Amino acid sequence: MTDLTKYEMIVGLEVHAELLTVTKIFCSCSASYGAAANTQICPICMGLPGTMPRLNKNAVWLGIRAGLVTDSLIARRTHFDRKNYFYPDLPKGYQITQYDEPLCRGGFITVDTESGERRIGINRIHLEEDAGKLLHEGTVTKVDYNRAGVPLIEIVSEPDIRSADEAKAYLSTLRERLVFAGVSDCKMNEGSMRCDVNLSVRRLGDSAYGTRTEIKNVNSIAFVGKAIAYEFKRQAEILEVGGKIVPETRRYDEASGETVLMRKKESAADYRYLREPDIPDIMITEGEIEAIRGEIPPMPDVLRAQFVAHGIKPDAAYRLAETPAVAAYFSAVLKKTENPTVAANLLIGEIFPEGDSAPRLPAAALARIADLVGKKKITAASARRLTHLCGEDDPDTVAERERMLVITDEATIEALAKEAIHRNPDVIAEIRAGKEKAKEVLVGAVMKQSRGRADAAAVRRAIDALML
Repeated sequence: MTDLTKYEMIVGLEVHAELLTVTKIFCSCSASYGAAANTQICPICMGLPGTMPRLNKNAVWLGIRAGLVTDSLIARRTHFDRKNYFYPDLPKGYQITQYDEPLCRGGFITVDTESGERRIGINRIHLEEDAGKLLHEGTVTKVDYNRAGVPLIEIVSEPDIRSADEAKAYLSTLRERLVFAGVSDCKMNEGSMRCDVNLSVRRLGDSAYGTRTEIKNVNSIAFVGKAIAYEFKRQAEILEVGGKIVPETRRYDEASGETVLMRKKESAADYRYLREPDIPDIMITEGEIEAIRGEIPPMPDVLRAQFVAHGIKPDAAYRLAETPAVAAYFSAVLKKTENPTVAANLLIGEIFPEGDSAPRLPAAALARIADLVGKKKITAASARRLTHLCGEDDPDTVAERERMLVITDEATIEALAKEAIHRNPDVIAEIRAGKEKAKEVLVGAVMKQSRGRADAAAVRRAIDALML
């Protein structure tokens, strides 16, 4: 059995993210997902003779956003190239992409791992058009060209990743940043975020990289981790017996958990890159970059730090900044409440229990409910009910109408306590026999009788006084 601790993996990731534009990158066809096959195509995205591409400016702006949230340098001048290859999902016979002058260079993302923070470099981010989608039905393969021409960015990391966990942390952090910046929805189940894994193996202490293989189009972060773990073991076992790694393109088989050979690995020369003659150079000014920077909302790590500073526990802060909708909602709540931890618990448990994107309660209403709990005007149980009853109604009005306001009147509480004592003689006997915990049965009886409205501390005091 191969001792994997003698070997080191070298991993770089290529992430393709579809941009959140209304139309495709070089034509006016819709870029939306889910339409009937081949209903969102035109002569331009099908590459018919005589057609001319026209650049979607918004795609460039979104690419710049991606560069800014990954601390990349934005090119002031860039251009497109043609990547030539023949495949059924590529109607033109070439892909319009960027080769020697990408939109962004030299960025990085810092990720948290079990061994501490790791900085993963980003070599480049470039714009390109997506290809179509092959649909395999038994022995027949069909092609849906709706996706052909949808704008993409390709984010190429440096070979800085040294474990499957680091790769997953990098992808999770990158995905969060792209989603919060409004660059892409990054729905891997819909193909709007896809990942290619480049992996090589070397013995510990060696400085030279090994021969790398590429694993194409892995469609979930979990599968990326599994594909990396398998491919590392496969290559290490080959090296252990003196074999050589062959440069090749592989795919991850979800059923077997293995990587499978697709074809030999292409080189840049195989694609015969040439400058795209039909699209002028893109000129980007400092003013345009700063304007885009000013539109980018706070990133999740910044929001989580802000939430923790308000007394929110780190685990809850992580949940509250998982999606832009939840983070924006809670940020609005924070501005209106004096009880942020109560509001956070209600939000996680009642408002967004499944990460829903549409809250059923205005932020001001949730803030008021949290403050009613903080001021002990309602109980935590009543607060949970109230989040489902308010809608657009005023929480104070609903709480009073539904008789949720906490009972603090001593005479009323004393009467409830007397009734509980009268109805539970067996419990009284246990208490007099020294079983102090039995008092909680009486407290529970009072809380049930009052529908949770009685102040529990006042109930305990009344019971103690009556038991003397």
